[in-house]
Amino acid sequence: MAGRGRGSDQGEDATIGVSERSLFAAPLLAPLPPPSPLVPNPGNPPLQADVSAPGPVAEAGRIVRVRRQIGLISLPRLRHSVATAAGLELDRGLAFLLVPVCLAIGAIGYFSLAAEPDFAKPVAVVVLTGLCAFVSRSWPKTHLCFMAALLCTLGLLAGKVETWRAGTQMLGSEISTQVTGRVVSLDRMETGRIRLTIDVTSTARPKLRYAPERVRLSARKIPAEITAGSLVTGYAKLLPPTGPVRPDSYDFSFDSYFAGIGGSGFFLGNPKLVAGDDNDMPLSARLASGIENAREAIADHIRGSVGGAEGEIAAALIVGVRAGIPDEINEAMRRTGIYHIISISGLHMALVAGTIMMLMRSAFALFPDFSARRPVKKYAAAAALFSIAAYLVISGIVVAAERSFIMLAVMLIAVLFDRAALTMRNLAISAIAVIVVSPHEVVGPSFQMSFAATAALVGAYAGWSDHRAGKTRPPPPRRSLPGFLTRKFLLAMGGLAMTSIIAGSATALFAIWHFQRVSPLSLFANLAIMPIVSVVMFLAVASALLMPFGFDGPSLYLMGKGLTAMIAISGWISERSPVDAVGLISQQSVLLVAIALVIATMATTWLRLAALPFALAGMLTVSDTRPPDVLISEDARLVALPIGDGELAVSRARPNEFTVDNWKRALTSETIVMPEVFSKGDGQFEIADAAELPPGAPFYCTSGVCLAKHPSGAIIAHVEDRKDAWKACSLADLIIINDATAYDPCHDPLVLVITKRQLARKGSAAVFFDRQSATTPATISFAVDRPYRPWHTQRKFSREARGLPPYRKPEKPVASPAQ
Repeated sequence: MAGRGRGSDQGEDATIGVSERSLFAAPLLAPLPPPSPLVPNPGNPPLQADVSAPGPVAEAGRIVRVRRQIGLISLPRLRHSVATAAGLELDRGLAFLLVPVCLAIGAIGYFSLAAEPDFAKPVAVVVLTGLCAFVSRSWPKTHLCFMAALLCTLGLLAGKVETWRAGTQMLGSEISTQVTGRVVSLDRMETGRIRLTIDVTSTARPKLRYAPERVRLSARKIPAEITAGSLVTGYAKLLPPTGPVRPDSYDFSFDSYFAGIGGSGFFLGNPKLVAGDDNDMPLSARLASGIENAREAIADHIRGSVGGAEGEIAAALIVGVRAGIPDEINEAMRRTGIYHIISISGLHMALVAGTIMMLMRSAFALFPDFSARRPVKKYAAAAALFSIAAYLVISGIVVAAERSFIMLAVMLIAVLFDRAALTMRNLAISAIAVIVVSPHEVVGPSFQMSFAATAALVGAYAGWSDHRAGKTRPPPPRRSLPGFLTRKFLLAMGGLAMTSIIAGSATALFAIWHFQRVSPLSLFANLAIMPIVSVVMFLAVASALLMPFGFDGPSLYLMGKGLTAMIAISGWISERSPVDAVGLISQQSVLLVAIALVIATMATTWLRLAALPFALAGMLTVSDTRPPDVLISEDARLVALPIGDGELAVSRARPNEFTVDNWKRALTSETIVMPEVFSKGDGQFEIADAAELPPGAPFYCTSGVCLAKHPSGAIIAHVEDRKDAWKACSLADLIIINDATAYDPCHDPLVLVITKRQLARKGSAAVFFDRQSATTPATISFAVDRPYRPWHTQRKFSREARGLPPYRKPEKPVASPAQ
């Protein structure tokens, strides 16, 4: 690692702007070539006379000077200035900072491919670009281009390797079977149920030929003796991983594949403990079980000491167990933009490391003779490094915590070796580590939002530090104690406000893209809550240190009181927060803003101004996307369409809550309109009456058909049985049939028919009507493309995808009285 500069070998005394602060110095003006003899010198005496002249003469002189300055901006001079600034950026280490960017581009490219490539293609591309980079070493610019291409292909190859390494066996269709396996982890849900992650050892009644290796099952109650590592058995209903609830939404199959979860479901009864020999477990499994049991024991102790929702949040902050937090509190924190407090990330890691270092330095200060002879700062850094490593392990090792741990570890190790810690370089190192180990995280919200916020904060803080360092300030005036405390409080609040604004601005579009929601009052919520969180985390560290000795009661008690205040404040702000659903945004706007963020945070010269056009283009293209006219779930059981005035009409009286909540945010709807069901032959509503419905009418159901009318005038029909589908052919523009054996009964090119089999194969669907022409059929977009990627291959094995009806057990014959 270089001394104080990016890529510098000259140490702290380097003279070419390589100090850590100078990395974000004010834009440097590149030296310009001598002015052309044909262009007058803008600093000649006549122009000076014009400028100093009073009245209109002076104004004319200013105009002449501006015109001459503009005349000096020519293409050769601009090219020279760009080349000079680019060379300075490379001297400061920009090339290393772009390594994770190129790797991420390659990983995103791999996961965006339409078909799964075999190993030979990415390996061949890596070898070819590597050879080109080696051969082009004599041409610096060409060499840089080939190196960037090589890093992109390495990112693509890393994604392929991780997919091959995961190789998760996914369940193809739902089935009930006897499951026996070893418990990996237990999560106590807010509803009272217990969710178990189980490594399957065997199945029976029926025995599955392609059983998943790991499943996640919930149970109403489990024996108290069951812990991580226990062998359990029980009859369970297994379900295959589901896909996105709508196109371009979060893909649960993708997440399950890389988490190793091949299926989910629930026990039909209570699981039972099976006697087994723990010595048969591999060493890694025994170690993981021990850590998980320690986490659960600490969480139970915290819940018992603090109690209530505060105990669940305290357990989440200390050991990362979040399943038991009540839904209303989670929703309040999401609406107010403070949910990041629950997810263990850089804030928590930094507070833990800072607290440990402060405690260690304070303790060493009590022994001045020892502190004068020993490098106590290094001792404190080593203790902080050990503490955050233990915190990472005990908290479950999530992406945000991994990134934060790597950054802080690099900084603390730099302290141990008397080297400067370059924060942007630390961020790059942590990003490289995460991408190499888990490339699939690049396409997830945790990676994107975490690194975006950290990069923006690091860049802004370094720029501000350099701005202050370049100014000479007089010594501060003497202040009274109240004045001193007031100034410190205002500075702390200002720092918190700027931190919230910078991080919120950097992650806003990513949050909208992934969750279709914003938190308009997040600034006020963070200002009110962050001081409390700082105290709470200090108490959490104290509790962890005192827990082995049994003296953690007072700190946990105070921690619970602080969390009570945090819950009350978040709830109060959430009640006054406006609607946070903002709908869909275009993918290109997110891409453009990401490019702008990379340029703005990594460039240190005037080239950072190149971020402005990308940011402006991203803002202007935010709304360049059309929301769907109709959304259809992948099981064909639920259809929804916006009918105006913030209302969303659904086809079922009891729709899936998670799916509907996602659709409401995507379509910026606030109210759910349930269907109205009429009895057959009661005369109140008949199928033929659908043509007379006003635009924006919700679903009316009769004779096995539910009909609704879109504000554009298109009629949508939802049919449960294929035998009833023909009834809607004469009037519907879109027919959804919840029957895997169904076919198109209309044979009309203007009527779009979607069957359960199509949805089982291709996932949830979004339908768009042509609002300009009534004679143009609707278009449809499915969530899953074919050919399948490895995390979607299981879809073709379901009964619905094969066009088979649901499995029903044969009824047992009833014996007659004569028998």
